[in-house]
Amino acid sequence: MKYTIQQGKKKHPVLILLHGTGGDETSLLEVGNLIDSDATKIGIRGNVLENGYPRYFKRLTEGVFDEVDLAEQSKQLHETINELIREHSLLDEEIVLVGYSNGANIAIRLLLDYPDSYQKGILFHPMYPVDIKETKSLEQTAIFASFGKADPIVSMSESYRVSDIFSSRKASMTEVWSVSHQLTYEEIESASQWLVKQK
Repeated sequence: MKYTIQQGKKKHPVLILLHGTGGDETSLLEVGNLIDSDATKIGIRGNVLENGYPRYFKRLTEGVFDEVDLAEQSKQLHETINELIREHSLLDEEIVLVGYSNGANIAIRLLLDYPDSYQKGILFHPMYPVDIKETKSLEQTAIFASFGKADPIVSMSESYRVSDIFSSRKASMTEVWSVSHQLTYEEIESASQWLVKQK
């Protein structure tokens, strides 16, 4: 998978930056710098193209995930992250998944499937319309999520569903609400303040 890395300082987290549909490995670098300028930032491009736009997994139609492809792509993404962490000698640093839209959606899958590897997630405008069979506790997981009250892509019921996925598994869940699907400075600033409190 194509990626870019900005090395940060020791004792700061590694931010895994996962873009929205149509983005690439550089799309969230500035967001990462606003969240923690001293963190190591790794941006990874999604492997799937939809009408020429990169994303992390296929969908059958708007709002309907291809769950087989989601499983395959999330496994590959997890393996890629592990390789990059080893390659860049970052094994001692905490990993924080930072995803927007489609990137936030695959971050949810990683947080559910690999709770020993990922305990913190910053999810901007996620949705997860997938039946989840996994019921393991996420007591060690802390999530920051932002949602839009008039988001044309993610309904409020879908937003509440994401919150419930984590809260029902005993994760620490922090929510902020904006207006639409666009990522705002206020959301990013709230995520930055949240991350500081996690240390």
